[in-house]
Amino acid sequence: MSQHPEVIQSLADLQAGHDFFVGLDSDGTVFDTMEIKHKDCVIPNIIQYWNLQPIAGYVRETAAFVNLYSQWRGIDRWTGLITVCDLLRSRAEVQAVSVRIPRLTALHDFIRSEFPPSTEGLRQFMAGRADPELETAWEWSRAVNATARERFRDIPNFPGVREALANLAGQADLAVVSGNPLEGLHRQWREAGLTEFITAIAGQEMGRKTDQLRSATHGKYPKNHVLMIGDSPADLQAAVANGLLFYPVIPGREARSWERFSAEAMERFFGGAYAGPYETGLIEEFEAQLPTTPPWEKTVTPKITETTEKKLTGTTDYTACPEQSGN
Repeated sequence: MSQHPEVIQSLADLQAGHDFFVGLDSDGTVFDTMEIKHKDCVIPNIIQYWNLQPIAGYVRETAAFVNLYSQWRGIDRWTGLITVCDLLRSRAEVQAVSVRIPRLTALHDFIRSEFPPSTEGLRQFMAGRADPELETAWEWSRAVNATARERFRDIPNFPGVREALANLAGQADLAVVSGNPLEGLHRQWREAGLTEFITAIAGQEMGRKTDQLRSATHGKYPKNHVLMIGDSPADLQAAVANGLLFYPVIPGREARSWERFSAEAMERFFGGAYAGPYETGLIEEFEAQLPTTPPWEKTVTPKITETTEKKLTGTTDYTACPEQSGN
């Protein structure tokens, strides 16, 4: 497969109109869609297509952690599905139930292939391969896309986004860098009235975010003139892999993140004062919000005071405790 298939080449052919470039993730960065995307579209279809109804509650909890509240947030749907299944297999509660968790071995091979991580990419990968799990994965992905088309209507962008994009567009080329299907991205950005600020929209059909950024910026802008704005470690990794700058939209603090971007980060970016301690501090704050350990694996040991310990061991002299008298 060509290193630059036609859809990637369209990004490589983009001409720089400014000295700066800003890549923008879509879900969870510009639009408040992550919760509805996963809880209404992805997770119910995981349960349905992989016949996991007997452990539906554990699937919801595990998939929400992986895709929304952990260091895996923002990974492509295939890697997310594999990670969810791996975690489910490790849970004692699930092991106690007679249910088959798919191994998804062939899906691992697809992820490692050169095919784009899209539903169409999977279809192409499946050519000549007879694998029931790949068939189910393809049907599941199509169902996720169909559900998203029904649910993703009039989704608002976060407060402060429009103002930030309007200010950026006068000084930088802006492009959407996303793992979502192109059809939905174009509709969503058009319905929100934000396409006027954008030079290009890249979706899952154009490869992974790392490839999208490389194709759109390599040889066109100085590295410190390119900024990726995103809400997930996958966005950060795409920037780091290309030697570019990163600005985090922190999950749960999206409006505050955009306010801070317009108030200080944008000026630092254009003024050459973004890289270094300032960027590092933002990334550390961002990473602190996304744990790697699932909540069901944490054992919380309550703090035992000296008095509590004496009560537990039966050594407390209650006659010395005035609050106990008269009861």
